[in-house]
Amino acid sequence: MNLLRRALLASIAAMIGWKPSSAKEISPASGEETVTQNEVEKSSVTPRHVLCFLGKGRDLSPLSDAASQAIRDFATAFSIDEDYSQAEPDDRMSQSFAVCWDRVEADAWSPADEDAVSDHQSVLYVLGPSMAQAETVKVSMLALRFVERLIDAGAVAVKGESAGIAHGLDRWRELIRQGAEAVKAADPLAEQRIGRLAFAKRPLSVPGYLESVGFHLVGLPEVYVPETAGNESQIVAIMDAVADEIAGRGLEPTLKGRHASLSFDSTYEVDEFKFNPYGIVRLPK
Repeated sequence: MNLLRRALLASIAAMIGWKPSSAKEISPASGEETVTQNEVEKSSVTPRHVLCFLGKGRDLSPLSDAASQAIRDFATAFSIDEDYSQAEPDDRMSQSFAVCWDRVEADAWSPADEDAVSDHQSVLYVLGPSMAQAETVKVSMLALRFVERLIDAGAVAVKGESAGIAHGLDRWRELIRQGAEAVKAADPLAEQRIGRLAFAKRPLSVPGYLESVGFHLVGLPEVYVPETAGNESQIVAIMDAVADEIAGRGLEPTLKGRHASLSFDSTYEVDEFKFNPYGIVRLPK
């Protein structure tokens, strides 16, 4: 299946509360279908950014020209998806963005951002390259630069399709600023954290846990925190702290210190954009 088509179908599925799965194994503990580590090892799919930009006019050239220039200037492995980009509105966007808005950061979007989505007149999709784990942070910083370039060219709304995350323009600009500072300071841990905040979605709900989605875009496993660990804000703080520990201390010390386990029992198919080939860190209940 076309990669972008799969991402769009997943986005539509999220809108109606449905998640496709064709997993091969049943988890005895939960009865849920899961993907096994053996399937992970057989998979050749690696993380990839899919970016969605909305334009205010039916002329797509301001965004497509800016994207083409960004590809020439610094994002040489990125590409415009000609099949799904369109010089007309997509009536699914309001509902899609409503599902994807970041609900963690205060004032992550505004009524003006919602109006811009409702009033958009064109859609441009950009595909990032398939990323080796060692390249994920670097490519995610390039994806942030790409977002900056297209906002400057007139994009009125931006969404990361790979994890289903959207921020308002002011929040995107702040993340872009922070990312540029981290790159200038040659601080890879800061780059990784900012890339995670920009392109991952959290928290989402799975039975018994709240989960992250999209940490693989910066080379990290997902983090599952028991729903009994606190309120939503407290659980998000735990997720972020665990991700920072993995980035700073390493996976094994974090697992040991947190009495956590590494699992590959994902409910996402191995060729879905939301599937994390680096696994899931599950904190104990």
